[in-house]
This record gives sequence, C-alpha cells and structure tokens, in this order.
Amino acid sequence: TFQRQLQQSDCQNVLMKKVFDTHMLFLQINQSAAALKHIFAALRLFVGKFPSAFFQGQADLCGSLCYEILKCCNHRSRSTQTEASALLYFFMRKNFEFNKQKSIVRSHLQLIKAVSQLIADAGIGGSRFQHSLAIINNFANGDKQMKNVNFPAEVKDLTKRIRTVLMATAQMKEHEKDPEMLVDLQYSLANSYASTPELRRTWLESMAKIHARNGDLSEAAMCYIHIAALIAEYLKRKGLFSMGWPAFLNITPNIK
Repeated sequence: TFQRQLQQSDCQNVLMKKVFDTHMLFLQINQSAAALKHIFAALRLFVGKFPSAFFQGQADLCGSLCYEILKCCNHRSRSTQTEASALLYFFMRKNFEFNKQKSIVRSHLQLIKAVSQLIADAGIGGSRFQHSLAIINNFANGDKQMKNVNFPAEVKDLTKRIRTVLMATAQMKEHEKDPEMLVDLQYSLANSYASTPELRRTWLESMAKIHARNGDLSEAAMCYIHIAALIAEYLKRKGLFSMGWPAFLNITPNIK
C-alpha cells in the first residue's frame, strides 16, 4: 500500500525507518522459535523488495539488521540458528546482486562491526555461533547459481575474518592486564584490515585509547596520524584532496 512512499529518496526516509524499526522490534523482544520463523520470512521479503534501503546511502539499517541476525545465529535453538544463517546468506547474496555481482563490501563491513559489538554485548563466539558460520559456508558451497562468480569466495573470506576477530578478541581478554601484548594483538588485527580502511580505522582508534590510558601519548599520536593518513588517501582517490598520505611525511616517516 505504501510502496511509493517507502521508495522515496532511494528508501532513505522516515517512513522506511519506522517500518524497519517495527521489524527489528520482533527480533529485540524474545520470541518463540515458531514466531521467529515467520519473522525471518517477513525480513526476507522486506530485503527482497527494498534492497536500496540496505545497500545504498547510509549504512544504519544494514548495520542494525546484521547485528540482530547475528544475535539469532547464537540462539539456543538449532532451527533458529539455521533460519538466521539462511537469512544472513540471503542478505549477502542480495548485496552481491545489488552491486552488479562485484562485491559484498557493505554487508562484510557491517557484519564485522556487528561481531565486534556482540563480543562485548552478548559474548558470542562459542560452538553455537561457530555452527552458524559453518552453515553459511555450506550454503555458499552448494549454491549452483553462484558457482561461476566470486561470491562463494567472498563469503568464505568473511567467515574466516569473523573467526580471526573472535580468536583475537579471546586472546585480548587473556592479556587485558598486559597492555603491550594487548596492543600487539590489536595492531595485527588492524593490519589484517589493510584493505578495509573503515575497519582499520576502528581498530587503530581502539589502540590509541589503550595507549592514552597507559600514558603512552606518542604511540597514541602515531595511531591518530595513521588514521588521518588513511582518510587523506581516501579523499585523494575521491579527487577531494591533492596530497594523500605523503601530507604527513614531515611529521613521521613511519607513515609509509
């Protein structure tokens, strides 16, 4: 009935946000496994009908949906885990199709961010969550329509990176009283995202906070310089800034 209004401004409008938030409420309040099955079906229809709400413009709706579905991937019920994994796979597939079969950059980024949040909020990472990651990989392996494109490889890369984040976070918990070891682990995690500037920035900011907390101000400054250089390089490639990262060479040669 309200499709025309929902599609205004490429689905970036107040009504879309209200309809989406109503869908999300069903996942935020505890439901029976039977109800969840219908909620997942409704979300599949919703994403299928309004993909630009998730894969274009602001990433807020995409991030919120990734967070809630991942939470369901850690559910006690095996059937709910499978349903949530299937929805997540469908969501990534839609992202790939929306991007003209080039990549799943947005869902990849938002899922990694959601994993980082859920580690703190819900303690994910145990056998239930690992089981869901295995289900998603199986979907990618068995999807005949996607056999000749790089989508299955992108899905496997994402699940591998999620496992890396989970492992690194578990190690960080072990070393939280050893600031140097903690920062070392964060540094290796930041480096694993050299190709994804937004996530690299997230981890570098996290490192800077630890350094500042320990009174290591020059190290914290180095993190912020690297963040600034990342942004400068991004702006240069967008044609909005002429110098890129070399703008910071006179502060530190380490910027290379």
